[in-house]
Amino acid sequence: MTAVRTDHRTDLGPVLADIARRSPAEPEFHQATREVLDCLGPVLARHPEYAEAGILSRLCEPERQLIFRVPWVDDAGRTQVNRGFRVEFNSALGPYKGGLRFHPSVNLGIVKFLGFEQIFKNALTGLGIGGGKGGADLDPRGRSEGEIMRFCQSFMTELYRHLGESTDVPAGDIGVGGREIGYLFGQYRRITNRYEAGVLTGKGTGWGGIPARTEATGYGVVYFAEHMLAARETSLAGRRAVVSGSGNVALYAIEKLHALGATVVACSDSAGCLVDERGLDLGLLKEVKEVRRERLTAYAALRPKARFRPGGSVFDVPCAAAFPCATQNELGQEQAIRLVANGVLVVAEGANMPCTPAAVAIFRDAGVAFGPGKAANAGGVATSALEMQQNAARQRWTFGYTERRLVEIMGGIHDLCRETAAEYGAPEDYVTGANIAGFRRVADAMLAQGVV
Repeated sequence: MTAVRTDHRTDLGPVLADIARRSPAEPEFHQATREVLDCLGPVLARHPEYAEAGILSRLCEPERQLIFRVPWVDDAGRTQVNRGFRVEFNSALGPYKGGLRFHPSVNLGIVKFLGFEQIFKNALTGLGIGGGKGGADLDPRGRSEGEIMRFCQSFMTELYRHLGESTDVPAGDIGVGGREIGYLFGQYRRITNRYEAGVLTGKGTGWGGIPARTEATGYGVVYFAEHMLAARETSLAGRRAVVSGSGNVALYAIEKLHALGATVVACSDSAGCLVDERGLDLGLLKEVKEVRRERLTAYAALRPKARFRPGGSVFDVPCAAAFPCATQNELGQEQAIRLVANGVLVVAEGANMPCTPAAVAIFRDAGVAFGPGKAANAGGVATSALEMQQNAARQRWTFGYTERRLVEIMGGIHDLCRETAAEYGAPEDYVTGANIAGFRRVADAMLAQGVV
């Protein structure tokens, strides 16, 4: 793990020690906070008022942490009990904003790491939203429609009292798509007797949702990668690319990569890696994953010459562009070394913190254009904020208008990160640029609002 950069005025050791003491056995949260703090020594040296106001200690402690029981009845009539979470991390810039994740790996440390990342990601969009995250340790795989509905209704029966379009606005994440958002919104409306469309984002376009939200995270990460390459006077056109995962973010990253002239030759699911050297057939891939909800082995069975490698990694496949879009810490040191050896030019994180610190260090040392998730995958939450704007205005926007706004926002985030990195003596270091730019926006708002 990279050592924290400090000087005689900005010793961050006590802050890190306090995080470890207050949040034991939460390695992902420790990793996320260290990754940000690692970049802040020069900022604190230049702006001692941040340290004097205790900004770091306050920033690393959530404003509110909610843990609650979620009881529900399965199709066999058995009572099931899951645990629900919502971490409302920081509201200095606006209402808490961040997704809900339904996955058996969900615990408080995971939700805190995601919420902490969300603070800076949301700040980079410039759209006036704070950071939060939530979810439950439910495994939705194999559950019936009725079971998913009953679970969502039970989950919202507790969570609703903490939400509001000016308070906390959840969205989807892993395991929470349009179906789940629909059930959650229906229960919120039933309990509150209000049609408060802005309280959840990711809704269906027929009842308050915004066109292009489904595509936004995947499209956005590709736009960010294209901006990084354009700064080096090249592009994605004609390049081989790999995308980990095969969920919503991965599918629409693949779609936009194809649209920009790249050839995506590999993607993955939890069972292994699919390789199609001719380029993935996006129509078939969507049929398998979105309509039939099957594994990638079904694609390989239908596509001549495509190969499925059980347990394999897309990062072993030679490529010029890599997009980790599955989950946290999926791309480690060994995979990073192979990507660099195979000539990768750009890596952009579509998932939240999918690259380990060791992998990030290898990319940075090798001069690979590396887009950290808090910048590169901000298109999803940015479009959610646009959905909130659309709802507040009682309007319906078009797909083209929303995508144009997304393109502008991702370009603005890229330029802000690049300019900030250069300002602090780290040209083309998007990790430094994203962390410092996001931090300054939040820290300035916290200073202005006093010790709260």
